[in-house]
Amino acid sequence: MAKASRSPWKRANPRKRAGKASKHLSPAQKSAAKARARRAGRRYPNLVDNMRVAAKKTSKRKTPSKSKSSKAKSAKKSVRKTGKRNAKKTSKSSRKRVASAREKDPRGGLTAAGRKAFARKQGSHLRPGVTKKQSEMTPQEMRRKGSWAVRFYGRAKLPPLVDAKGQPTRHALSAHAWGEPVPRTVAAARRIAAKGERLLARYRRIKDNA
Repeated sequence: MAKASRSPWKRANPRKRAGKASKHLSPAQKSAAKARARRAGRRYPNLVDNMRVAAKKTSKRKTPSKSKSSKAKSAKKSVRKTGKRNAKKTSKSSRKRVASAREKDPRGGLTAAGRKAFARKQGSHLRPGVTKKQSEMTPQEMRRKGSWAVRFYGRAKLPPLVDAKGQPTRHALSAHAWGEPVPRTVAAARRIAAKGERLLARYRRIKDNA
């Protein structure tokens, strides 16, 4: 015959027999046991509902995490995309620098490509500076060079002629494109402006006598 099951409060504590300390219910477990007893119409606290609640295992749902291989793949993709964007920006900026260097004469003024680019952007048709001797200039060339000299170096407040390293600026280097020595001082710039005034005066005399 099967032995009649003894009531739990008549059985010995199995945890004590195993030498383990008893665990107390948490506040959430006590609330669950109390609600269970209320639904069954039992008084609480009672051992039955506490045992039922304690026997339940709390299971935590784990969010699926990406595997190492998928993480590595996504990281590689982001690196490739970032690298492509950076490469595009770098190539675009490098193309601009190359184009700017091609358009500007390092000795001063613009190159032929620079004058064409200026015409496309501004609509102005720039011509090379006049580098001839005064005796070889036409009246129109005298007017052009005189106007440039007064406009660049005859203004009341001159832009910087040298940079922080003592090198001539682009404003000073423009004198080379017109066959004049590159000014590094205000006095040198004023001499070019005075020469421009003389060229303009000569142009007006030739025009009046024509």
